[in-house]
Amino acid sequence: MLNQMFIGFYSTPPLWQGTQFGVTQFDFPQMDLSNFSAKPIPENIRLGHKMEHVFAQLIQWDNSYKVVIQNESIRKGKNTVGEIDFVLKNSNDQSYLHVELTYKFYIIDPTISEPIHRLMGPNRRDMFFTKLKKIKKEQFALLQTAEAKQILISKHIDTKNLKHLVCYKAQLFQPFDAEKVHIRPLNKTCLAGFWIRFQDFEDSQFSDYRYYIPFKTEWVISPHNKVEWKSHFETLLDLNLRMIKQNAPMIWMQKSETEFEKFFVVWW
Repeated sequence: MLNQMFIGFYSTPPLWQGTQFGVTQFDFPQMDLSNFSAKPIPENIRLGHKMEHVFAQLIQWDNSYKVVIQNESIRKGKNTVGEIDFVLKNSNDQSYLHVELTYKFYIIDPTISEPIHRLMGPNRRDMFFTKLKKIKKEQFALLQTAEAKQILISKHIDTKNLKHLVCYKAQLFQPFDAEKVHIRPLNKTCLAGFWIRFQDFEDSQFSDYRYYIPFKTEWVISPHNKVEWKSHFETLLDLNLRMIKQNAPMIWMQKSETEFEKFFVVWW
């Protein structure tokens, strides 16, 4: 599954193209991963930190960039004031890029008027707009502090010409049976599935399919057959416990031997 995680990450589109909201996307190199072999990633870390390992391995394998800084904590006295995700050196022109990495799973709530406010985590706590503000006001600004500049200078990085970019990848999930959801200027190719409320998933139209509740480390990859599928009834029993705990899981649905869908079931 390790290689699948890398393929899943690489295949996930950026949440927007070019520059939007005053933030520019990192132009991820085109890669052929047919001969790629992933190195082990620590098991006991959050998915976001796993994605940092994935990003670093892919960048180092491609050779278009060199990783100069990775997960560098910035300290002021005894306190940690922030962390630099990556500083890369372009192998062609020797320029330096500061890249903040984000990989998210967002549901789309079309009842909200502004597209950038419609995106949120399945549990309605992780808001895209809040993350975007944090990147601009905190993570980019961190590199202007004296403490960060000292680290950059020690690595011979030109702080004046350092470009600030994001690698902001996301899978988006629209409401079940939604005809069309407008998300411009966001990237519609990020749409990966749908979301549904628990009571609606109880409907008989879902009873003939088989289901699997993936671990969070599997959220990145495409559904496949090498899992233990369960019936609709068995899945409802599992989901009921998660709804009580206010946890919105991802579900893989097997419609046939070759046809799959993935979606979130929400508790709210």
